[in-house]
Amino acid sequence: MNAIHSIELLYSMSGFAVGLLVGLTGVGGGALMTPILILVFGIHPASAVGTDLLYAAATKTAGSLVHGFNRTVDWTVVRRLAAGSVPMTVLTMLVLSRFDINGAAVSSLIAGALTLALFATALTLVFREKIVGRYAGLLLALPANQIATLTVGVGAVLGVLVSISSVGAGAIGVTALILLYPRLPTARIVGSDIAHAVPLTLAAGVGHWFLGSVDFPVLASLLLGSVPGILIGSYAAARVPEKALRLVLAATLIVVATKLSFDVHATDAAKNVSITAIGVRGSSAIKTQP
Repeated sequence: MNAIHSIELLYSMSGFAVGLLVGLTGVGGGALMTPILILVFGIHPASAVGTDLLYAAATKTAGSLVHGFNRTVDWTVVRRLAAGSVPMTVLTMLVLSRFDINGAAVSSLIAGALTLALFATALTLVFREKIVGRYAGLLLALPANQIATLTVGVGAVLGVLVSISSVGAGAIGVTALILLYPRLPTARIVGSDIAHAVPLTLAAGVGHWFLGSVDFPVLASLLLGSVPGILIGSYAAARVPEKALRLVLAATLIVVATKLSFDVHATDAAKNVSITAIGVRGSSAIKTQP
């Protein structure tokens, strides 16, 4: 029983640490929580993604309420993003339902998508200013209808990426919105991104729930720790250099993505060796038969 309580405490501590970083930087929820569940606690990738999606839906609902109260949400932008993300999320979950969600193929797909999403998020955190400085002017010249179409397209890409890996709605979504809406205040960019993450992560989380890839006891422990973490992080955000935090977070994500990539390759190599060994034993048995 003590061991069970210790594990629950570790989940809550992880939730607190991730919540603290989310409060300080606005990003890093799925990018840190999902790898922690996989690499530290040994949870199956599909269950880690599904659990983290509902965790994100719950935490970002609270954030959306605060931003809505402060009038820092552009609901037109949110509707455009959701018009692309929610249908693609449903479609992605329907495709995943055709496969064994706990099977090796889906596990490899999730791990691969998660690795790519982590690297993309880290690069976005490091080079956000350069990316915006280079392309924001070009996008600013586009007519309003093209901006609206591109916003729906960004939502669609995020829908697929987040449904498979639970990563991307934060750093990648914010950077895309800064590019598309450079005149929008930063607070409204962040608020709109958080508000859009609610229907996105909720739709994907419910999809994983129906597929049986959500661990509710783990989810409860994570939420227990994350709420005070987010509150403390949000309070301390103005007192901590945000750029330095983003660089530290980016470096952490690169290390985690590299570790995850090596683990995936090591697992695949072990499976290939096992299959080869079985084949050799089978051939030997056939040859020794009279």
